Amino acid sequence: MTSPLRVGLVGYGLAGSVFHAPLIAASPDLVLDTVTTGNPERAARARAEHPGVRVAASAEELLARPDELDLVVVASPNKTHVPVATAALRAGLPVVVDKPLAATAAEARALAALADERGLLLSVFQNRRWDNDFRTLQALLADGALGEVQRFESRFERWRPQPKGGWRESGAPEEIGGLLYDLGSHVVDQALVLFGPAVRVYAESDVRRPGAEADDDTFIAITHFGGVHSHLWVSATTAQLGPRFRVLGRKAGYVKYGLDPQEAALREGLRPEPGAAWGIESEELWGRLGAGESPLTGGGTPVETRPGAYPAFYAAVAAALRGTGPNPVTAYEAAAALDVLEAARKSALEGETVIL
Repeated sequence: MTSPLRVGLVGYGLAGSVFHAPLIAASPDLVLDTVTTGNPERAARARAEHPGVRVAASAEELLARPDELDLVVVASPNKTHVPVATAALRAGLPVVVDKPLAATAAEARALAALADERGLLLSVFQNRRWDNDFRTLQALLADGALGEVQRFESRFERWRPQPKGGWRESGAPEEIGGLLYDLGSHVVDQALVLFGPAVRVYAESDVRRPGAEADDDTFIAITHFGGVHSHLWVSATTAQLGPRFRVLGRKAGYVKYGLDPQEAALREGLRPEPGAAWGIESEELWGRLGAGESPLTGGGTPVETRPGAYPAFYAAVAAALRGTGPNPVTAYEAAAALDVLEAARKSALEGETVIL
């Protein structure tokens, strides 16, 4: 039997403790060897939640013993993604980086070039590709159920009238905070996966909440090379939430409300286990497929939502490292999304459409 690949996890905040560590631990092909954190409380929590895990005080300490690791996962604050990933690659280690990979597409492509030069895997954690609604929509598109798609609407909205503070909501440019780069990384990536390259971007971005520093209410319009128009919303100020997806085709439309349940389950301490149900939602939350009437007045036919599958990301990473499968999310794909995010920021500042 092949030994599990040893993983060093940099960062044990929200991303590291809620998403990466549980999914790494749940993979039979991986073992969480070391967690990096300089916070004593987080270190104690990591040891309690993952018995036997080692704790390093810094990324430098972790990378000082590259022969003891097979993969480094970077789940530290956004501003550290590029320097830590660069150091790991130079130490000869494959890397997974939480989104956004970098602040700019140029930085992302430079990191990708370094990985190529070293012959190492560089993958980006775009977990929302394995959301239940996204997987269901992919299946509907593959089956031709909607016909030629004309418009894709995607919303990642929340009602958080009071800022929480911290680096994610900081207005300092070096922090790479704000919703455009946080939730925007998800909705843009999904749109590009579904409908291909962007050729034109328009955006509106605002700071709505008193005391907020970074964008908390942003709209992005993408024209894709194939002609589809994507309209994307990310917001922390939405008192009434819209549909997660509304996809309009020549034959039919698909409307889906509600978020994938996997993040909530992970936050509650639930863990995916082999053979057990995971990422399942109740029938009343299924989206509807139809034409000519609103789903809220009974229009359309319910479409069973496929299970969410976050564990599939790390299964694919392990396969890629063993040479039995492709990189699930490449740095070049992340760079293409960053092209759009940079264009959106420029458009919002200047009030003009940006041609890519």
